[in-house]
Amino acid sequence: MNKVLIINGPNLNLLGKREPDIYGKESFDSLLSMLRRQHSDHQIDYFQSNHEGEIVDQLQQSDGSYKGIILNPAAYTHTSVAIADAIAAIETPVIEVHISNPMARESFRHKSFVAPYVIGSISGFGLKSYELALSHLLSL
Repeated sequence: MNKVLIINGPNLNLLGKREPDIYGKESFDSLLSMLRRQHSDHQIDYFQSNHEGEIVDQLQQSDGSYKGIILNPAAYTHTSVAIADAIAAIETPVIEVHISNPMARESFRHKSFVAPYVIGSISGFGLKSYELALSHLLSL
């Protein structure tokens, strides 16, 4: 059994309610349930926090316990050297995901501090970005 961890950053607990024209109307819980059903032979764990340090702690504590980590750092993508450093410090592969396409949005969203330390980035495919990342991690 492969274990994969999904980590979501700030405000992603509001999916389905928050700016549905950008992020869609589906809650993350419904996506997570679907992923777990479709991949019942694998363990998919989930962590969400609005706090940068908690995300850093989770990355560090998860190192070596998972085949891979799917990380949507949300706004911390563009601001967090601490999260980038945590990814650089662990051996577990991390895929950066975004629901929207940051490059098609405000210019401050064009810089990702985590991108240099992840094995790949997937963005702009809505919640399908998570499915694509999971599919890749499970194929490793």
